[in-house]
Amino acid sequence: MYDICANILKLKLQTSKWLLFSLLCLIWGSSFILMKIGLQHLTAYQVAAIRISSAGLVLLPFSVKAFKRVPRHKLLTVVAAGLLGNFLPAFLYCLAETKIDSSLTSILNALTPLCAIVIGISFFQLKITWHKILGVIIGLTGLILLPFASGNEINFSNLSYASLVLIATVCYGTNVHVVGRYLKELSSTDIATVALSIFIVPCILVLAFTGFFDLPLTQNGYLFSIAAAFVLGALGTALATIWFYVLVKTAGSIFASLVTYGIPFIAVLWGLIFGEVVTVLEIGCLFIILAGVYLVNKKD
Repeated sequence: MYDICANILKLKLQTSKWLLFSLLCLIWGSSFILMKIGLQHLTAYQVAAIRISSAGLVLLPFSVKAFKRVPRHKLLTVVAAGLLGNFLPAFLYCLAETKIDSSLTSILNALTPLCAIVIGISFFQLKITWHKILGVIIGLTGLILLPFASGNEINFSNLSYASLVLIATVCYGTNVHVVGRYLKELSSTDIATVALSIFIVPCILVLAFTGFFDLPLTQNGYLFSIAAAFVLGALGTALATIWFYVLVKTAGSIFASLVTYGIPFIAVLWGLIFGEVVTVLEIGCLFIILAGVYLVNKKD
């Protein structure tokens, strides 16, 4: 009887971890096309501001207890984590997608683990191994080949917008080490709650200064774009972050990190559905980048 109960529990845990894994791939992979939908009637600044403010509002009911649990001397570090991990990337991704496809954005996003390794080695005394170095080299090779993979003449203006995604991945890569080194003893949920809720007011100010509240917000097009930006924040930023931490705790960080591999494929699929052109060579570059990510994440 004990063995039967243990097997049932094990099966439930296996099922739940794969369910969470699939949900995270779907949610985060869909975030790039949601940004593109939001940008149909709103500016990049407005979509990003709605995303962060809606994420903060979802977590706001937990903010009072979260603020009490975060030590005062750690508050600025939590704000920095929110700035690097949520606020700045939200604006950078939206600005990038005004000129480049969501599919390309998702492929560039796959460089995040490589950035985390490079930053860790450069500034956080991360242990260097041969496969990590090889992984970074392979990943960067995929990145260098990517502009030539579209089959079109290289547009340096578009490349400058693609660089915004790279800056966002640097922000993410830095934030991983900031949280891991300076906020390790704090609850992940408390960090996310404080980091997101504290940016609600700045985001509302951004919306006000960009003329958002003067738009015909009741028209269907605007409502659709606002809904996409809201879902992007509430589901893709707030809830998905919590679910990811649950996955880390129940299945381990190695398994959770594999979400990185699923995200771009979901994003590329959405891009194809919405009429974006994705070449075979771009998919090839994606596999090169993911091969680098695999080597970087490989156990020593």
